[in-house]
Order: sequence, then structure tokens, then C-alpha cells
Amino acid sequence: MPSGVLSPVIAAAPASLAPEPPADPSGHRLIVTVVAIQFASCMGFFAVMAHLVAHLRHDLGLLAGTVGLILGVRVGLQFALLLPVGAVTDLLGARRTGAAACALRALGFVLLGAAEGVGALLCAAVVLAAGGALYNPAAQSLLAGVSPALRSRGFAAYVVAQHSATVLGPPLGLALLSLGPGFPVLTGTAAALWTVGGVLFLLLPHPAQEPAAARFRHVFAGVGMVLRDRRFLLFALMTAPTTLLANHIMTAVPLLGFTSGAATLCFCVLAAVAAAAQPFVAAGRRGERPWVLRLGLLCAAAAFFVLAPLDGTQTGPLMLAAVLNGVANGLIQPAIFQRAARHAPAERFGSYYGVLAFCAGMFSFAGELMVGRLFDLGPAAATAALIGVGAFAVAAAAGTRGP
Repeated sequence: MPSGVLSPVIAAAPASLAPEPPADPSGHRLIVTVVAIQFASCMGFFAVMAHLVAHLRHDLGLLAGTVGLILGVRVGLQFALLLPVGAVTDLLGARRTGAAACALRALGFVLLGAAEGVGALLCAAVVLAAGGALYNPAAQSLLAGVSPALRSRGFAAYVVAQHSATVLGPPLGLALLSLGPGFPVLTGTAAALWTVGGVLFLLLPHPAQEPAAARFRHVFAGVGMVLRDRRFLLFALMTAPTTLLANHIMTAVPLLGFTSGAATLCFCVLAAVAAAAQPFVAAGRRGERPWVLRLGLLCAAAAFFVLAPLDGTQTGPLMLAAVLNGVANGLIQPAIFQRAARHAPAERFGSYYGVLAFCAGMFSFAGELMVGRLFDLGPAAATAALIGVGAFAVAAAAGTRGP
């Protein structure tokens, strides 16, 4: 649930475009609320996603290619929508956008639990994608709007909440799957947790608003600013593989034949390592340094190279891949956020984030479809597919340059 060159901070926007000061000057209340939203929503998300591939593959009997299509539609559409939605977040405000996101995600999980055919699954994937597209720019725009002194620590807490939920979510999913109807109980719980997140968004204070016509003009100006920013566009293209690198391990491990217990342990180890890396990246705003992103991409490449030859029985190498992927996630996520937040004006962060995430999502969509089809062709093709994913990480790391 994403290496290039970033210029120094863009000159301050004109006074008429300056963002309104937050209702809580310290930003602490906002950060605490956003972190709580992140924890609740990620608990629901990862409780389901850690077991979704096994449900689609074994309970519903879908081919790996069809599984890849469903997962790819969700990821691809979600990130495709971010191109316009990032700018819409700047227009509507993060509070209302975030509440709408949580409502759509809750509905999507209810639909997913009831779906049995490919058409219904694709419908659920579309609703989940729309909710995810609204959620990420809303939450991260709120964090980008706090003072620079709090921003890196706030985002570190935000990502630690995500990874803590990633540790706790899969075991929660296993426990819920053992109850009665199984998967519908699991998706219903996820929907309830996303509903909690929506309520928390609504509890945030109302920011001051510009007149609607002025906000429309500023949104269109923001989109144009991003598209003219060649350095940022290069950064977005070079970080395009990061969403595939972060998410594909959750698809690959079940498809390689590992049991639900082994997969759950893998995801928990991955998340715990990623959370442990966050304080290191947040300290001194290290994430803005190019070597942090480069090292994260190389660790992600190593994780997929270790994973590629496995056949579902080698738990030791699987744990090594989990550790490497955890280090990669712990370095890559805050590095991208910190560098983007430093580069983009605060009132344009949604627009910048939308372009960044759009590039990553399109790459992930194509990658999920291609890798899913290769898994259907046999073990040799599956190994080649995972090596290819690792090669993309190496290429992205090679393209990282200093500021």
C-alpha cells in the first residue's frame, strides 16, 4: 500500500496561496489522530490482504493469472485515480476526502466478502481502489501540512503504525478465518475498522477554506506546476517500481506454495523489521539523502533474488527474504515521502503525490499482470518473473542521483 533528483525546496508560494495555519498550532493532535486512523485502517487491510490470495486460489479455485488480474485491477486503478484525486484532495480538503475514502473502503470489503465470481470480485476491487486512491493523499497531505520540525517524526509514527498493523493484521485474519463463515467475518471486521477511521477523520478540526472559485484555480495551477517540474517527474519515474516491490511479496509467497502459517510469519517479520527501521530514517531527516532510497531499492532486489528459487518448503530463506524486504520498506517509504514533502509546496502536496503514486501504480498494475501469467506457466517461469522484479529494483537504484 511506493530514485531520482530532487531540487531544493521550491520558493514559497505567493501569500494568496499560502496554506492556512492548522487549528492545532503544535500539530500533535493532528498527528495522533492520523496515526490512529492509519493503525485502524491498516489492521483491517492487512488482515484481509494477507489471506486474500489463498482465498482466491484455494477457496474459489481461480487461476494465478486471474488472481493477478484482480489484484492488478485494484492496484492499477487505485493509482491511476491518484492522478486526478491528488489534485481533488487539494480542492476538497483532506478531512472530507479521508472520510469518503474510509466509507468506500468499508463498502469494498463488504462486497469482497460476499463475492464468489470474477465479475463480483472485480467490482469489489474497483470500489476498494477508489477508496484507496482517496485515502493516501488525504492522510499524507495532513502530515505534510504540519511544521517541518514535526513532519518527519509524524510520518515515521504514521509508517510505524502501518507496519505494526501489518504485524498484527495477519494473525487477526487467521483467527477470524477460524470462525464460522470464515472469509465474510474477516472482511466484515475490516469494514468495521475502516468505518472507525472515517469517524476519526470527521473528528479533525475544520480548516479555513478559500472561496471555491479560487480553490479551483489553484488546483489547476498545481497540476500544471507538477507537469512542468522535470526533476520531480524524473523522480516519479525512477521510483515507479517501489509499489510493486512493496506489495508483490504478499502475492508471491502464497503462489510459491507456502502455507498460510508460513506466509503469516513472513509478513509479520517483514512488518516488524520495517517498523524498526523507521526511527533511523526519521532521525535528522535522513530520508532526504539519496543513499537511503538507493539502499532500500537494493535490499528489495536482494529479497526477490532470495525468493525466486523457493518452492514452498524452505522457511529459512523465506524469512531472510522477509527481513530484506522489511529493511527495504522501512527505508523506501519515508525516503520518498520526505523528499517529496521537501520538494513540493505544502498547498500542492496532493497534486505532487498524485503524480508520484500514479507512476508507481501503473508500473505495479503491469507487473502484477505479467508475473501472474508467468506463474501459470510453471516453476521456471515463476523464478524468472521474481528475478525480473528484483532486476527492476536494481535498475531504479542505479538511476538514483544526489540532489
